[in-house]
Amino acid sequence: MEIKTIGVLTSGGDAPGMNAAVRAVVRSGISQGLKVIGINRGYAGLIAGDVKEMTARTVSDTVHRGGTILYTARCKEFREEAGLQKAKDMCKKLGIDGIAVIGGDGSYRGARDLSVRGVPCIGIPGTI
Repeated sequence: MEIKTIGVLTSGGDAPGMNAAVRAVVRSGISQGLKVIGINRGYAGLIAGDVKEMTARTVSDTVHRGGTILYTARCKEFREEAGLQKAKDMCKKLGIDGIAVIGGDGSYRGARDLSVRGVPCIGIPGTI
């Protein structure tokens, strides 16, 4: 499977460095010729399709800001099969081939659960 479009999300509680990680994913992805989609409000935003295309401009002047420019949320629905299926279906609808997940332990569990359903995910630590 060739990856052409990646998503990036922040999940769980806000932590220092999340904006720097988002910026790195976006700029690295663009430099590799990928389309990068920012997913607002973590897995809840993925299920709802709350996304925006990211560019180098959308992440400029963000490293020093607290919190996360993509916002974050906890998502109980994502812990259930129906929520995971909705997220997988939304990835297909939006053309997202893989997701960079910035968060902690719960975020990684969600990434694992999505990965075993066919959406490749990587984790970037964003925890306190």
